[in-house]
Amino acid sequence: MPKMPSITIKIKHDRNVHQVSVDPSQPATAFKAAIHQKTGVPPERQKVMVKGGLLKDDTDLSKLNLKEGQMLMVIGTAGELPKGPLGPINFLEDMTDSQLASATKQKVGLVNLGNTCYLNSTLQVLRVIPELQVALNSFAGNMGGADGERNLTASLRDLYKSLNETTEAFPPLAFLSILRSVAPQFAEQQQQGGGFAQQDAEEAWVRIIQALQSSLSGLAATGDASAAQEAQSRRFIEQYMTGSMLVKRSCPEAPQEEPTYTSDSFKVLQCNISSSTNDMSSGIKDSLTQQLEKTSETLGRTAVYDEQRSIDRLPAYLTTHFVRFYWRREIGKKTKIMRKVRFPFELDVTDFLSEGLKEKTLKYREKVHEVGKEREERAKVRRKAKARREEATKSDAAASTQPDELGNVTSAGAEAPKPADAMAVDTTEEKVKTDDSTAFATASGASTAVAGSSSAAIGAAGAVVSPEEELVLREKESAELDACLHPDLKADVGCNPSALYELVGIVTHKGANADGGHYISWVVKEDDSGADPAAAAIEGADGGKGKAAKLVDQPFGEEWYKFDDEKVSVVGRDKITMLDGGGEDSTAYLLLYRAKRL
Repeated sequence: MPKMPSITIKIKHDRNVHQVSVDPSQPATAFKAAIHQKTGVPPERQKVMVKGGLLKDDTDLSKLNLKEGQMLMVIGTAGELPKGPLGPINFLEDMTDSQLASATKQKVGLVNLGNTCYLNSTLQVLRVIPELQVALNSFAGNMGGADGERNLTASLRDLYKSLNETTEAFPPLAFLSILRSVAPQFAEQQQQGGGFAQQDAEEAWVRIIQALQSSLSGLAATGDASAAQEAQSRRFIEQYMTGSMLVKRSCPEAPQEEPTYTSDSFKVLQCNISSSTNDMSSGIKDSLTQQLEKTSETLGRTAVYDEQRSIDRLPAYLTTHFVRFYWRREIGKKTKIMRKVRFPFELDVTDFLSEGLKEKTLKYREKVHEVGKEREERAKVRRKAKARREEATKSDAAASTQPDELGNVTSAGAEAPKPADAMAVDTTEEKVKTDDSTAFATASGASTAVAGSSSAAIGAAGAVVSPEEELVLREKESAELDACLHPDLKADVGCNPSALYELVGIVTHKGANADGGHYISWVVKEDDSGADPAAAAIEGADGGKGKAAKLVDQPFGEEWYKFDDEKVSVVGRDKITMLDGGGEDSTAYLLLYRAKRL
């Protein structure tokens, strides 16, 4: 299109008039950018009234017959006025792969190196633990030493660093080679056709955790030297992924015999699946109650003992294994249980705890429930208020496109908009502002009394709490939560003090063949626009105890990453609910839960 001479028109926004220079030969997006510079209204929020309706991004400006001095109306909420770049501008096409990965925070997959989906899926789920990233980054070991466990840990650290620095699927060659060296079962060949055989994802998970247990030091809760020294004496896996069981054994045949009590650690909570198992909790409960035969000193012979296990220490990250594969003696083959077993997005394990741990977690758990409910109510009010503002803007824009109002958009020399018409446009916008200001003022008045009143008062009033006021409330709630925390749990770095968990990762198995099939991982998609989660974990390396979180009104767990080897996609929560089995499609096999965060 030949270049046309620029003209100066007037833009009316929020009772202010701005002069904007327009080149009709340029696209409409350039015109909107100029309006943004003058009014502070981002282009995506702009409703520009032109003859025939609203200005669209693909509108041809040359066909609007804009005149010098013509008045156009703009509706939209202004944000902070744009500022110039603080440093040199880096264009995406000029960035290195590492810079591009850091800028876009793009999730990448792992290349399948030949029946290695079992490994890729476990590695992607383990990566969801930010505290693990912190501990690995502090690990000083290198590959090539005599200690295979340290070599595997160093390889995992380097692998995760590589995933953070690329936008392409990455081949885990070094890690796989070391894993097969320290655990030869993963180098097993297929009986037919050659090549490496498919392996069990749960066995790979356990072997990786075993290597980390022996070589990766723990994290300190605070920065003082004594805490750091104590953390070095403990292992990361012991802190964040290991629980303990109180084991009670009694003999029904000898009621006079005193029960015995022992302690046993666990890193994976088993979910047994029988013909009557319908949900994960019942499967876990079944695994905690067993019978065994041992010699009874009272009876002087072998007797059947009841073994009842209860959890005496909860880790911040709880791994659950659905026992879907078992050995069938009659056919001499491993078989998969296809039964449908439901699993929750939020898990309360109170029923599995020892009496001592139940008592320690009770007060804190009740407070977490209370605070979580209040925060969700306040978030709902904010979401509704936002929806009302957007609806008011749409209604105002629709009303302004009526023929009688379009006549008010005049060219130079024609009559300017009448004051009444201008007020008609501005009143709606002003009403939205007034409504929000009144709501914020109400909330502000309530928040000034936060120190001496319950934070529930604001939520109960139904007032919109601004982000700044929300953070004030959250600081108070964090202090209240901290006051409810049992001293033993507060001192236990990496434990879960509430007995409440939220689902963050799943490994699924697809197919009916226990020795074949395909593994896929699913990881919860969290807001990563703010600080690095690994850095945040350093400050909050306390199992989620009482730390104020970034204000995010979006409900947790609505979107998930699907890692299918090299392919990465995003799915909704409804897809995750379909992973409970009952067929040959992807079925939950390993689940990773995290201590519930507020």
